[in-house]
Amino acid sequence: MFSREGNMSHDRLAIFGGTPVVSRPAPAWPLFDDKDRVALNEVLESRVWGGYHEAVGELEKRFAAFHGAEHGIALANGTVSLEIALTVSGIGPGDEVIVPPITFVASATSVARVGATPVFVDVDTSTINLNPALVEQSITERTRAIVAVHFAGHPVDLDDVVSLCDRHNVVLIEDCAHAHGAEWQEQRIGTFGSFGSFSFQASKNMTAGEGGMLITNDANLAERARSISNQGRRTGGAWYEHQTLGTNARITGFQAVLLLNQLERLPQELKTRMDRAAYLRGKLSKISGLVPTPATLDERVTIHGYHLFSMKYDSSAWSGLPREKFVAALQSEGVPITTGYPHPIYRNELFQHHPTVVQPCPEAEAYCKSSVWLPHNTLLADESWLDDVVTAITKVRGAVEELSAVRD
Repeated sequence: MFSREGNMSHDRLAIFGGTPVVSRPAPAWPLFDDKDRVALNEVLESRVWGGYHEAVGELEKRFAAFHGAEHGIALANGTVSLEIALTVSGIGPGDEVIVPPITFVASATSVARVGATPVFVDVDTSTINLNPALVEQSITERTRAIVAVHFAGHPVDLDDVVSLCDRHNVVLIEDCAHAHGAEWQEQRIGTFGSFGSFSFQASKNMTAGEGGMLITNDANLAERARSISNQGRRTGGAWYEHQTLGTNARITGFQAVLLLNQLERLPQELKTRMDRAAYLRGKLSKISGLVPTPATLDERVTIHGYHLFSMKYDSSAWSGLPREKFVAALQSEGVPITTGYPHPIYRNELFQHHPTVVQPCPEAEAYCKSSVWLPHNTLLADESWLDDVVTAITKVRGAVEELSAVRD
């Protein structure tokens, strides 16, 4: 902890006892209103609380249509959705699946759970998404699929990834957990591969606390995924007729009605986040050593999902101030900033007990040492709140020498 004697003042850093710059909290997440209370009460009174409430089918239809897909399969979470997508795609023991090292662990554990081998390939230094050139170099005769994560809401280079999947006859599964509603060249993500997999976990840009979704344009894949999620039943079959080996991955009516309301709000929230992110990028362009990823949006990204506002912190531009001290000082000023992933996911102990292939990932290692994040709800704030965030950053910059001199 930091400690410092001295009189409190507006100019003194809050971590030394001064007044925080950001006096208002960021917009709370998740958002809800009376419409949600009414919808939840309707499910309650219907007594159809499980996965067969009519709202589940409505959510599947509307969510798929919003993303330009023909079929949606609502699921318990975004982890099981990846496992089902891989299973339906025929991925299993002996197969290799290329995954990025900068993502939540489920992007890779889903591969291990179906018995296949995760192959970790480095990210692009700008977008922090899979580097297509390195992906192509890593494809072997055992490569059966690529799990392409749209990290922080920024679509992966789908031109290159789709092209290389076609050339090498490799299945593409899009991990869209960060990217609800994002677009690549005016086409919604999740529709470029065999499946798009989404998460509705508590922190996500659409949430029901938990939940997931698969979307696809292939009717056969959709039916097989639905069967697995519903105990091996087939659509239109008898209740006790189980044709395939399945599980119970259904969501509830309560979750479905919340998500239907959130889907209605999503277009405006996407626009607000895009506008606020552009505003913040403009402000940060005048501050060296704190660079958004990417620094400039690819013109092919027509909508960025902005699950995170990701930045790289360069301590050399801050007189060597360690990232952790920078973050602690900003947090004391009321800025909800955090460091990113502590390490690439292949460094988790669990992968010491399961076969993996780890290609050299210097960019992923460097990102984990330099990344700082603002959560997506901060991009729903008004511009004056973001002005305060920038003022707080400037305030910390003006006290770099003082911060550096303080022992932890």
